[in-house]
Order: sequence, then C-alpha cells, then structure tokens
Amino acid sequence: MSTPFEAVKVSENVYWVGVIDWELADFHGYSTPRGSTYNAYLILGEKVTLIDTVKHKYFGEMMARIQSVIDPKEIHTIISNHSEMDHTGALQMTINAVQPERVFASKKGVDAINEIFNGAVNVEAVTEGEPLDLGGGKNLHFIEAPLVHWPDSMFTYLDSDKILFSNDGFGMHLASAERFDDEVDPWILRHEAKTYFANILWPMAAKVGATMKKLDEFAHPIELIAPDHGPIWRSKMDDIMAWYREWVDGVTAKKVLVFYDTMWQSTAKMATAVAEGVKQSGAQVKVYPIAKSDRSEIATELLNAAAVIVGSPNLNGGVFPAVADIMTYLEGLKPKKQALLGGSFGSYGWSPVIGKKLSAWLEGIGAEVIEKPVQTKHVPADEALEECRILGKTIGEKVMG
Repeated sequence: MSTPFEAVKVSENVYWVGVIDWELADFHGYSTPRGSTYNAYLILGEKVTLIDTVKHKYFGEMMARIQSVIDPKEIHTIISNHSEMDHTGALQMTINAVQPERVFASKKGVDAINEIFNGAVNVEAVTEGEPLDLGGGKNLHFIEAPLVHWPDSMFTYLDSDKILFSNDGFGMHLASAERFDDEVDPWILRHEAKTYFANILWPMAAKVGATMKKLDEFAHPIELIAPDHGPIWRSKMDDIMAWYREWVDGVTAKKVLVFYDTMWQSTAKMATAVAEGVKQSGAQVKVYPIAKSDRSEIATELLNAAAVIVGSPNLNGGVFPAVADIMTYLEGLKPKKQALLGGSFGSYGWSPVIGKKLSAWLEGIGAEVIEKPVQTKHVPADEALEECRILGKTIGEKVMG
C-alpha cells in the first residue's frame, strides 16, 4: 500500500520512523515556536527492533513509515527508553498491531509503564551492562540515565552501527524536514539545544553530568547520537557534548539578564536605567520586558548569565502576577549555581515591600544580592533613575571582574 510517509535511512541497519510535529507550540509550559519531532528508530536484522514510539495521535504516521521499509508485523522487539507519553503514547497501540515477542524498558520504566497503562502492557526490565542479542552479530547495550529526563530514562546503544539512542538526552524541540545535524542552520542548532536543556534538563543538571561521565567511560565507540527530539548528531557530536558540559558545569558569560513588568511605565523606566548602567560597565545586557517575552526565553538566557536583575511593581502587597509567574517557573528549574549575582528594583504606591520580596526570591535561587533593592514611590525621579543606573553598573562591574 502506498503512503506519503517514508522512513529515512540513518545507517546500514537503522531507519528513522518518527514523526514531525509542525504544530507544537508549547511543551511543559515552555514555548516551542519551531515545533518538534518524536523520533522512533527501526533496527533491521534477525530480530527486528523498534526503539521508542510516538505520541498517541501520530501512531498511524509512524506505522506508515515502518511499512515503507518492512511489514510492521516483522517487529520482534520494542525498546522503551523513557515512559513519558510523547514516547509511549502509541506504545500499547503498536504492541496490539505488531504483537512483538518482547518489550523492554529500564527497571523504573517497567514500573512507570505499568502505572501509565494500568498493567495492560507486558514489559520486561533490562539490566545495565547485560547486552541484548538481536542475532546476526547485533547487540543492544543499555545505559541507565536516571533523570535525563525522568527517573526511568535510559539510553540504548547498537554495537553493529555504533549508534547511541539517547531519548531526551542531546535533543531539542525542532520540527524540520532535515534529519541530521549538518543539515540544520548551526545557530538554530545551538539555540534550540540550549533552550531544551534550560527548560527541560536544567533541574537535573547533576544527573545529566553523571550520565555524561558514564558515556566518557563507555567501552564502545559512538559514531551517531540519535535523540528522540530534533536532528540526529552525526557531524557535530563533539559540539553537543561540549555544550552539555558547559551547561552542566554552569559556565557563564559576562552577561547580565534583566527582566521586568510594568503597570504605569515606572518600572519600565527603571529597567532602562539599569540596562544603561550594565552597558556602561562593559558587560553584556539582555533585557526582557515580560509583556513581550516568553518564560522559556528568559530561562534560556539565565542558563549562562552571570547575574540577574528583576523588576516589578507592587500589586496588593506583592509581586506583579506576570513577574511572579516567571519567578515561579525559574525557581522550578533550580538554577542555583556558583557566583550568580542578583539585584532588584521596583515601584510602589503606599507599601514599599517589593524589594524585600524580590531579594528573598533571588537568595532562594542561590543568587548573591550585592546591592540593596532600588524602590521608588509612584514615578521614578532623576535620583531614583540614577540609583538604578548605579545598580546596573555595580553588578556589571562585578561580572566583568
């Protein structure tokens, strides 16, 4: 039967049989303006194997791609590297359709899949270090990768083709007709990889680092890294590994992030003065008015910022709601890192408490608050704007060293 969906050959024995989600606009609260892919991989051989599946609604498209290569009923084994439903949404349907001999996941993956599907899926646990023989000289090796991105996450390695199937590791949300890293604009490649790490993996940075150490000690050569989102790494593997080490280690640029919201433009005027001070120090400044910025953009900039300065008007004795949203989101990413500097500013009508609240939040994410908050009643006069400039300049100079 003809189909508009074709598999893409990845290596001698492996095909990409995933789907492209051009419409995805939001994932876990972070903006995905370039969409995403849900990558699944078909290994041909004596025991045909499917690595991961896709979202429930894309089951038919995945099956059509498989059918462009083989009869799906030839699939003998299914490997689930991660139980989240963008990878397992079509798992039960796939099992029902192809009737595989065996389905495997990590030990914690077995528990999660049983919970998600209420015990309707028969899945076995693999053991790290014990290869799975696919016949014909092909073996799968499993690397537990807990919390890259969920506790059950693991990587699977195919020794015959030297491919690491890394699930959420080294991935990105990028819908593209191109399947390989060297076919994608380099700036987009780094930007989307950084955005993905900042908004998905940053809370688990230490665990990501531990898994990367495992890969450094892995006894088999890796020639391709095939994640479950975004392009396959075949030419720039050294780049993505280097980027991940930077992000895991918390390497910062000489950059100050300023984000704020405003009610009657008072805080906006203060933000402009703060940014001017940072610029005068020689440090790079990134300014994000929340009214036109997405929380995920701000998180991505914070990933390698050396300092953050936040501004808010006072509303009902507290932080402005849009600022509180960003603060809550960033706090959940656990951005604590050495040498993060912080400062704040804000305006109020009759209750000057905003500075205290912003400073407490900064300290909560591990920032060193080196200057007292700048607060102004109603509209900032020249004196208050000068204080804002000095705030930005002082923090910028600290960043510059």
